[in-house]
Amino acid sequence: MYTDPSSRRLHGRHLHIQPKGFFGKLFAVIAAGGLLVLGLMFSVVIVAVAVVGGLLFWGWMWWKTRELRRRMREQMDNPMQTPFGDVPASGGRVIEGEVIRSEQDSTGR
Repeated sequence: MYTDPSSRRLHGRHLHIQPKGFFGKLFAVIAAGGLLVLGLMFSVVIVAVAVVGGLLFWGWMWWKTRELRRRMREQMDNPMQTPFGDVPASGGRVIEGEVIRSEQDSTGR
């Protein structure tokens, strides 16, 4: 089977990254372990910052919506009361409708 020697090249250079000898391999293992530990440390910091940010946002939303939650609780306890006072004189019935008027009505013709 024929393999093209240029397929092992990266921008015109050969990829010879294999460590030479025992100390080269030992250094490669230690460097890889160090990079793994650094990556885990940074990921833990990022997750901790995200959790603290989420908790701060939740607390802010909870504080800002406390009045709305109080009003909703009152309305659930007293369903016949409107947000602006007691039930209107009509007995709480709402009648909806539409008014259609033409341009002739507004000019008086």
